[in-house]
Amino acid sequence: MDPVDLALVIALDGSASVDLQEFDLMTRGLGWALREPDVVAGLTAGPARASFCAVLLWSGVGVQDVVVGWTRVGTVSAAQAFADAVENAPRSIRAGGTAIGEALIASLLLLGELPAPAGRHVIDIAGDGRSNEGRAPGPIRDRLVAAGLTINALGVINEEPDLLDYFRAHVIGGPGAFALACHDYADFAEAMREKLVREIASGPVTTQAG
Repeated sequence: MDPVDLALVIALDGSASVDLQEFDLMTRGLGWALREPDVVAGLTAGPARASFCAVLLWSGVGVQDVVVGWTRVGTVSAAQAFADAVENAPRSIRAGGTAIGEALIASLLLLGELPAPAGRHVIDIAGDGRSNEGRAPGPIRDRLVAAGLTINALGVINEEPDLLDYFRAHVIGGPGAFALACHDYADFAEAMREKLVREIASGPVTTQAG
């Protein structure tokens, strides 16, 4: 298979702090964002005219599942098909603790299964709380950044207003890394659209402001 410009793991929080309605808002919001013209353009506008995208659902230690596997997005129809799969993704894991370090490791393992080379590797962590289980995310983040990855974060701050400070200190890293705030799950769709546009840009984004 031909190389792509970007390999993007979208890692969604499936822990106990995310109820069924919030999970629905998250998957539907992500599906909507992936159909937006500026997002599709970003995924298909690089030299290779394509990106690989996958969705990982995560919770506590050992509780992760790839709910949408690697999908080559090189056309509008491919982006729409990926968005459809995201919207219909099941909540396939038990709602446990919040193990962000374990989610980063699972994302790295998923990137190791890419069907073809990618110019950039990006992990997109979306969640509403600090890590409270498993290995600390900071040292894992540092190892992934040293390996050339970028980790960005979308923090839903309805329960933890200072969550972005935690994400900046312990989760994000790499070229152009940033953390973006989402005030509630009702705003998830637009926040994710903004985040995707920023992280799939052809050049690195330098701001870290939410």
